[in-house]
Amino acid sequence: MKLSLSTRIAEAPKPRKDLALMALPELARVAKQTGYRALCMRASQLGVQSSVDELKAARKLLNELGLRVSMVSGNNDVPNNTDRVVMVLREIGKHLDVAQALGADLIRIGMKAHTDIPWAQRACDEAAERGIRLAHQCHVCSLFETVEMSLKVVREVGRKNFGMIYEPSNLIVCGQDYGKNTIRALAPHIFNVYLQNWSPNPQGTTTIGTWINGPVNYNLLPFGDPRGVDFRMVFDALGEVGYDGYVTVHQVGTGMDIPTGAQHFAEYLRSVAIFD
Repeated sequence: MKLSLSTRIAEAPKPRKDLALMALPELARVAKQTGYRALCMRASQLGVQSSVDELKAARKLLNELGLRVSMVSGNNDVPNNTDRVVMVLREIGKHLDVAQALGADLIRIGMKAHTDIPWAQRACDEAAERGIRLAHQCHVCSLFETVEMSLKVVREVGRKNFGMIYEPSNLIVCGQDYGKNTIRALAPHIFNVYLQNWSPNPQGTTTIGTWINGPVNYNLLPFGDPRGVDFRMVFDALGEVGYDGYVTVHQVGTGMDIPTGAQHFAEYLRSVAIFD
């Protein structure tokens, strides 16, 4: 497995996911110094709004640092899970251009209705011509809110370059099993792993909407806090199914500054799993 850092760590608090608090050169150096192999790129740094020159400069910077781009989220509709998430599929060419410019072979997409499935099929066919894959995160208020529905949609899309981003915290707030049985079921379709640490709590400081459970209160916890995700179990299960792709830190710093948070996440994950 390879360790990746989401540029989300350097975004302003919700709802300003479009605003970066640290420029890419500084963030990339933080990632390199704290032991990550790649950045997961979001539109707060680079996306479909970026010029060709900006993308070229970023690629040059990352190459010089020996960093890859593990995945691209090319606009803010998908991270914000708006009703416009399907536009990534309908305008896939723009997102393929960004991924190709950054040397990435994976794009995060979004789907909210079964009418999005034909768009996903068309987008996958176009992406396949460039050797690029598409993936949907386990995510609230989407077609990938439950394990059963996620598997159904993957089968209906029916493309080898269409898969999933396994993310346990979204499964937890939707009342889904995130453990070994789920990882075994999803294993053939897991293209990326996102990690954040949420703990549902009626008195939680954050509320998230779900289709299946309505509003759910939760607390955002540091990695390793036993009230949240059982990371050791997750990595045991990923090892059992032979997952060897990127594991992406998809969490903000829970009170820590960006470099400290990046280091804390990397050190904790290396204490419970082996990375290349």
